[in-house]
Amino acid sequence: MRKAILAALVLGALTASAQYKSQVWSPDNGDGTYKNPVINADYSDPDVCVGPSGEDYYMTASSFQCTPGLPILHSRDLVNWEIVGYALKELYTGNGEQIKHFSKPQHGAGVWAPSIRYHNGEYYIYWGDPDYGCYMVKTKDPAGEWEAPVCVIPGQGIIDTCPLWDEDGRCYLVNGWANSRSKFASVLCVRELNKEGTKPIGNPVIVFDGNGTENRTCEGPKFYKRDGWYWIMCPAGGVPTGFQLAMRSKSPYGPYEHKIVLEQGKTAVNGPHQGGWVHNKYGEDWFLHFQDKEAYGRVVHLNPVDWSTGWPVMGKKGEPVTTYKKPKSSSTTVVNPAESDEFNSPVLGKQWQWHANYHQFYGMPTAFGTMRIYTHKWTEEWKNLWCIPNMLLQKTPADVFTATAKLRFTSKADGQYGGIIMMGHNYQALVLKREGKAFQLLVVTCKDADRNKPQEEQLIATLKPTAEDKIDYKPGIHEDIYLRLKVSNAKAGEAGGGTPLVSFAYSLDGKKFKDCGGQYTMKQGKWIGAKFGFVAYDTNPKSDKGWVEADWIRVTK
Repeated sequence: MRKAILAALVLGALTASAQYKSQVWSPDNGDGTYKNPVINADYSDPDVCVGPSGEDYYMTASSFQCTPGLPILHSRDLVNWEIVGYALKELYTGNGEQIKHFSKPQHGAGVWAPSIRYHNGEYYIYWGDPDYGCYMVKTKDPAGEWEAPVCVIPGQGIIDTCPLWDEDGRCYLVNGWANSRSKFASVLCVRELNKEGTKPIGNPVIVFDGNGTENRTCEGPKFYKRDGWYWIMCPAGGVPTGFQLAMRSKSPYGPYEHKIVLEQGKTAVNGPHQGGWVHNKYGEDWFLHFQDKEAYGRVVHLNPVDWSTGWPVMGKKGEPVTTYKKPKSSSTTVVNPAESDEFNSPVLGKQWQWHANYHQFYGMPTAFGTMRIYTHKWTEEWKNLWCIPNMLLQKTPADVFTATAKLRFTSKADGQYGGIIMMGHNYQALVLKREGKAFQLLVVTCKDADRNKPQEEQLIATLKPTAEDKIDYKPGIHEDIYLRLKVSNAKAGEAGGGTPLVSFAYSLDGKKFKDCGGQYTMKQGKWIGAKFGFVAYDTNPKSDKGWVEADWIRVTK
């Protein structure tokens, strides 16, 4: 038995590391071309760098309060991406006050607009936390362990930080400002750091001001040097409606001249901006950026860059492309960020994040090929699930998809819930609730959860327990129920994107599914897209924890 369990764990680990191919979105057309978005998921404020090989690309993105934070994605061709790790285990290792602060969901706080760079044999990520300051982490292996974060500049308001190491070894940092903390914005600043990039040795200088112009909301700057020019590339004009600026100067402190190098134009791609420029070993130039798709979050597009005019004109004559020839690469592998999970590994799949700093009381993988999520106590002041930290969630992977989970629910007392959820400002969940010696299958919905609006429950069915906990004499186990979440969109892929709708179904045998409830409008969270996954909570103040045991979740068309 012991050998069998060990073999299963090894097989599970190998399966988890296998290259994943999505059924619902793959940008590689298989004929030497690709389609946008190259990642149809919420990797907000993406940045990219290339390693010493010239075609190992690493991308990171904002992760806000979700943990682990700072996702690391790898690609050999800028089209096929996979999640290889995270740079942050928690917010923030080494600081007890901040670890406690982020033990509860701090929606919209945490990690904003990071930048990733390769310098002197190491990879660096800088980001601004609007409440605590500018941070940095580094490593020699981006898919491995990253060092504990260093606070480079403490204080409120500084965001969207990006370093530049000059040829003489001097290091400069550009940043934007969060109006919600500093009460000013739409300006970019440059200051000098020490050569290690760990602390400022100069004061900030305003190098660009978008106030009172079409360049309002200039933020998210990235710092580069090319052919003797210092370049700052940044978005302006607002998140859903803006454009990409490029600006250049012969001095890091300006003055900078600027031009719009990417905008929507006649295309259906709204607000194409904020991302990273990368130059590969084949002499090609590319720009990864986001597009705001509201409930789906900010998805990632890839556009070519043409420097023939001396300016980085992006896309096709400054407008984003829908399809294009793939970047040159020695790789032909088709791979996508993971979505489905059989939970056969002792390590949690890389697509999953908690809604706050992780605690082992939230749940953990098991040796039985399942993921266990324990119920979290509901507090008296809560009216909905907005403040629940133990939700295990992942990003939506496409405009239209179906997620089906096989699970069992073990309840120790009345008032315990467990099931699947689509989480955002509005949320919808399909859960089992213990009620006496039976289980109620409920659709739980809430509009404006962030405003502490109460949730509503709709009774779908009453189910009997399928097993008893005979040791504790607390009957309440429902085994092998299948819960399904479906996202539909009548205008998926069209200009404007349409309205994504969420619906549910359930099955007791995994074959015949019964629709339940109605259709509910999916809505984004605070600075993030809607996320789906597992929820388990408890309204009984004196009970022992119950739990959801997820056997698998599969994402299909």
